[in-house]
Parts: sequence; C-alpha cells; structure tokens
Amino acid sequence: MSNLHNENKHYNKIVLAYSGGLDTSVLIPWLKEHYGNCEVIAVSGNVGQGTELDGLEEKALATGASKLYIEDLTDTFVDDFIVPSIKAGAAYEKYLLGTSFARPIIAKRIVEIAKAEGADAICHGCTGKGNDQVRFELAIKAFAPDMDIIAPWRFWELDSREKEIEYAEAHNIPLKISKETNYSKDKNLWHLSHEGLDLEDPANEAPINTEGFLELGVSPENAPDKPTYITIHFEKGVPTKLDDEELSARDIILKLNEIGGANGIGILDIVENRLVGMKSRGVYETPGGSILYAAHAKLEEITLDKDTQHYKEQAAQKFGELVYDGKWFTPLRKALSAFVDSTQETVTGDVTLKLYKGNIIPAAVTSPYSLYNAGMATFDADDCYDQSDSAGFINLFGLPIKVRALNSDALEKETGESFSSVE
Repeated sequence: MSNLHNENKHYNKIVLAYSGGLDTSVLIPWLKEHYGNCEVIAVSGNVGQGTELDGLEEKALATGASKLYIEDLTDTFVDDFIVPSIKAGAAYEKYLLGTSFARPIIAKRIVEIAKAEGADAICHGCTGKGNDQVRFELAIKAFAPDMDIIAPWRFWELDSREKEIEYAEAHNIPLKISKETNYSKDKNLWHLSHEGLDLEDPANEAPINTEGFLELGVSPENAPDKPTYITIHFEKGVPTKLDDEELSARDIILKLNEIGGANGIGILDIVENRLVGMKSRGVYETPGGSILYAAHAKLEEITLDKDTQHYKEQAAQKFGELVYDGKWFTPLRKALSAFVDSTQETVTGDVTLKLYKGNIIPAAVTSPYSLYNAGMATFDADDCYDQSDSAGFINLFGLPIKVRALNSDALEKETGESFSSVE
C-alpha cells in the first residue's frame, strides 16, 4: 500500500525522512497525534549539508522522536550518483540535478533502516506539488514495494508554510526561519536551491545581491576584478586532481565550491517544467558543479569522435530527465550509465579554465588521447591532407541535391511549373 491518509489507522513504528527543516520538524508530533501515538524514528541522510545537521538529534528527540539516525552518505553520493552524472553530462533544462540525485540515495538508506527497525510505514514531508515526492516514493517502491508511504502534505490541515510555522510555535518546535525569511531551500555538497516568497513571481528579479541570500558564493557583480585560473585533471571522465594536487572527487567538489563561489560562478535563475506538470521558478547555486561540467565537456571535445560526441549529447538529455523524474533505480538509467562509461575510456587529460565574474572561460585543454590534429586543421601548408580530395567528397555528398535539381528542371520544362524551390 502507499500514499495513505487514513488517520484512523494505527501504526506501531513510522520511519520519517527528517531534515530538521520546517516540514519535517512539525511532522514528528503531528504523526504521533494522528497515528495512535506511534513510535517515530527519524532518519537524516548526510549528503553534505554541513551545519544544517548541527543539533539535529537534540531537536528530533525533544519533539518526540524515539531516535535519530544520521547516516553519512557523502562518499557514496559523490562516487555513485554525482560522478556518473558528470560523466554523462546530464542536466535538466540547464539545472544540474542537485536535489534530484540526492533523493534516491537518501530514500534507499531510509528503506534499509525501516526494514531493520521493523517499521510499518515510511513518511516524508514533500509537498503534493513538487518533484521530491516522486523521487522518494519511486526509490521506496524499488526496494520496499509493499511498504506503506505517508505523505501528509497531500491531505493534512497544515496546507501552507505559514500554518506550519504557527503549528511549530504552538508546539514549541524551534525553527531557524520565520514568516519573513521563509524561502524553501535544499542544500547538499553539490548545490543550494532557493524557492518561494518573491521568487514565485518571475517578474521579480532574484535578490542575488541581497546580503544573506546567496550562501555558497557571491554575485558576479561582487566577484573580484581579477580572474582565477584552475586546472582540473580527469581520468576516464573522473576528476582526480585540482591544480596538480591529487584529491578525491568529493574534495575537488568542495574546493571548487569555494573557488567558484568566490568568483560568482554557477548561479542559475530558471523557470523549470516540474514533473507534475506546472512551471516553477527557482534559483540554484552550483559553483563547483558548473565548473566540473564545463571542464568535462571541454575535454570531451578533443577526446570523443564526432558520432559518439553527438549521440552522447542525446543520451545526456535522457539521462537528465530520468534523474529529474526520480528514475535512478531503473534499467534504462543503468543502461545509459554503461553506455556513458564506455565513452569515457579516453576522456583523460587536463583542462585549464579562467573564472571571471560568473564566467567559465576555457583556457587550455590537453589529452594523450586527443583526436585534434593541428597538421590537418592548419591554414598553413601541410603534408598530411590533400585538399583536392574534397572535390570528390563534395560531389558525392551533394549528389542527392544535384539529382533533385536536375529532376526539377525536367519537370519545369514539361509542366511549365517551378519545382526548384524548397521553401
């Protein structure tokens, strides 16, 4: 069973996906009130949200949870979710999937804990309008198809964030936000998203220059007037070095977040098409991720042949759609990852980028597997390319056009009508 809203049903034990934010903070007492004073076990997945985890256990226990699991998922998150997406070049409408590929790994771990605890149901605090409800529940279905899922936002009386805040205040639940600072945010080591309040009207300029809005960096206007140069080394599509220092992919992302953020890199203001059918506006901060995507794409320019490069771009769009739609644990996503891995065998080399006031400017790219041949491409004299060969190539390549034109001439003479135009 799933998507339950029968408040008369009794549960012994519910596992709650818990972030400590507004939605999940009010859910602990709310679940106990509505489901027979059940035991609520909170689970938080550490995917690099940093200080947001501070004091979380004390808060969860104080509001009625029997225990809190804080699971460190950062290395798996980077190696098994972020890196495959970088190699794929996957994005959704320019959005680099920060929330999208964090949800499946958290949901999978929640299912594992729910099974170990003998829980009757899993609860999440996603709204009925958003994408995360789909991402959580598809992952739960993949690993616990018979588990009950409770999604209170679809039916409860707290149908606005203002009512949630009032409920929290009435139940003495501490919050880090107020009605005036009530942006809906999601943070992990890859990105930070902002939604709600004045952002809901696309006519309003995003307040990226307002103090306290951006958290991972500064706006391009406030970035230094001097460019920053960085060099990233990739091995088979995986970032392994930053400025000649060998680092894990996780540490490279964290360092690039600092460097990119300081240069106003990776700020995206977008009205996106949500999975549930509506358009939604959000502002995303993805400084390190934007740099890695740009560097990886630059390296592929010289290491992939034309057919592979062009087809991979099509696969990247589908990969991004699957991740955005919560279909990480599906045969097609797995198959696309296998295809991507096969394309990355020669994606090894160094990419130097110039970062300046929000811009990522390619400066240099080298690879032992480079397909770029300066001798063939040069405008100067060379001894490896016979330019006279191009005449025969063009004759054959243009043969269908020539045949059609000849046929059109014949038809025009016979009918007196013009057939030459293709407009």
